Amino acid sequence: MDTLIMLVITGIVSFIIALPLAVLVVITKPDGIAPNKAVFWILDKIINLFRAIPFVILIPLMMGLTRLIFHTTIGIKMAIVPLIVGTIPFMARQLESAMEEIPDGIVEASISMGMSTWEIICNVYLRQNIPGMIRGLTIVLIAVIGQIAIVGTVGAGGLGDLAIRFGWQRQMWDITFVVLILLLIIISIIQWIGDWLVRKTTH
Repeated sequence: MDTLIMLVITGIVSFIIALPLAVLVVITKPDGIAPNKAVFWILDKIINLFRAIPFVILIPLMMGLTRLIFHTTIGIKMAIVPLIVGTIPFMARQLESAMEEIPDGIVEASISMGMSTWEIICNVYLRQNIPGMIRGLTIVLIAVIGQIAIVGTVGAGGLGDLAIRFGWQRQMWDITFVVLILLLIIISIIQWIGDWLVRKTTH
């Protein structure tokens, strides 16, 4: 349950923050519909910076912010901040890549029809490649499962914590195998749901 709670919270919050970031990067790039070199450069460098930080280093870096927000550095609350901070740039890049798969002709046609920037964002970027964004989200959520297992090793709970405390420290290898099977089941379910949604939204 701890693993699923961290997965759901991280996925929802990261998506809410990453989506507008991805849209801003796409529309402000040099060949975007609203080019802005300063905004694009700042966002691009910030995303690259946080993507470059290994997750095991991000955990202690976020301890101060975690303590400030939740007044604790153990349990699920400790894990949420580094998980979200580490997931946002990865998710933003996945969503950005999905939006860039939209043919330039569709965007150009929308501009020639007199659509505003906001209308193009809503009706083209956010609607024309929903399957691509779902594929990106599936990849991100599966990666988050691995990150959740990592934070479990530093007292955040979840399956990673179970594998370390029982499977490794107490040499209960059957617990390790059970954890692996549970992780495989969770990842398979996420992949199956993602593939099903892609088939349903492809047109």
